[in-house]
Amino acid sequence: MSTQPVPTDAAAVKAADRAHVFHSWSAQGLIDPPAVAGAEGSYFWDFDGNRYLDFSSQLVNTNIGHQHPKVVAAIQEQAGRLCTIAPGFAVDVRSEAARLIAGRTPGDLDKIFFTNGGAEAVENAVRMARLHTGRPKVLSAYRSYHGATAAAINLTGDPRRWPSDTASAGVVRFWGPFRYRSPFHAENEEQECERALRHLEDTIAFEGPGTIAAIILETVPGTAGIMVPPPGYLPGVRALCDRYGIVMILDEVMAGFGRTGRWFAADHFGVVPDLLTFAKGVNSGYVPLGGVAISAGIAATFEQRPYPGGLTYSGHPLACASAVATINAMAEEGIVENAARIGEDVLGPGLRELAERHPSVGDVRGLGVFWAVELVRDRRTREPLVPYAAAGEANAPMAAVTAAIKAAGLWPFVNMNRVHVVPPCTITDEEAKRGLAALDEALAVADRYAA
Repeated sequence: MSTQPVPTDAAAVKAADRAHVFHSWSAQGLIDPPAVAGAEGSYFWDFDGNRYLDFSSQLVNTNIGHQHPKVVAAIQEQAGRLCTIAPGFAVDVRSEAARLIAGRTPGDLDKIFFTNGGAEAVENAVRMARLHTGRPKVLSAYRSYHGATAAAINLTGDPRRWPSDTASAGVVRFWGPFRYRSPFHAENEEQECERALRHLEDTIAFEGPGTIAAIILETVPGTAGIMVPPPGYLPGVRALCDRYGIVMILDEVMAGFGRTGRWFAADHFGVVPDLLTFAKGVNSGYVPLGGVAISAGIAATFEQRPYPGGLTYSGHPLACASAVATINAMAEEGIVENAARIGEDVLGPGLRELAERHPSVGDVRGLGVFWAVELVRDRRTREPLVPYAAAGEANAPMAAVTAAIKAAGLWPFVNMNRVHVVPPCTITDEEAKRGLAALDEALAVADRYAA
């Protein structure tokens, strides 16, 4: 075997990537991945010196920013002490990560099953719910994303599901609340909540309550549009689950660990699920980690009965060490509080101001550092800037907007007709304002397509 040279510039990095790396969600011959040279805090940069303010937090997961020194040091220290051990052993760093997570989850979610990421967390939560209830079906919302593994992609509502949808995975979909594009013709948030709950209960009735194991919801849907549920909706879902013996699963993979300005988005709504999935922000993605927080009732099901599931790297020591360091840093440095303040004082007001000045902005919504800017051709009709699941020429307006944002030194998270404003929870006022100014400049491109 020959020794390959270490890439030292963009051309070498790209050549090695194109020769051997198979990228997710992509037509391999049509992509040109940027070559990243480094990152720190709220920024990353390429080999040519282009520096980007990361308003995407990569995949909405670097909640404490890039290269946080305390987390880097914790990984290094753990690697020198114990790199890996099988899940069947008791290990201090795994136990401490579980303790810190359980101490912040709502209610009695005190048992933690570790996975390698969010999709596996969803897979196992659904398995637990089915085994606990003895029922086959799971209800999920159309506007949702739960992961790309077998069950998770079938639970997902967005178009990435379509090529893999078997229509036989025991999934039944329903419409969740979304006032801006209400499927219930609601005139206000109260009507939206009431009608969405009635629709959900009708779905339960027609599917047969005794056949439904779980209802899974993103507490605040992420990739699907950052749609904050109206007051009363999640408690209403909790009441329906209690009435019919259905397990309530909240997917906090994206919304958890400070993203909405609380440790978990459920804290905004005063609701306690039976199972809660997490990943991403638990350690800002420094080492792959996810998990399921389990209620006492469901944990009791497997007290004398083996749980038929496991992962070789469940609770990996390096991942758990990074989680411990991340959670401690978030607590010590007031990072969750910073996310709440930035949303309240900077991002929320700033985005609403942009909406007033740009005819292409139909709606802005969010919490903490978790916001969506919905772009439209016509504010009156709310016609999206591009059609649902647009591709190729149909998506040209959003492609132009995305290019303009990047040209302004801002790295966006873009999905369909939306720009999501999802910077690290550690972002400063100055950085947030700089990002809003860049977005302001780029929205002039979107305005060209608006009535």
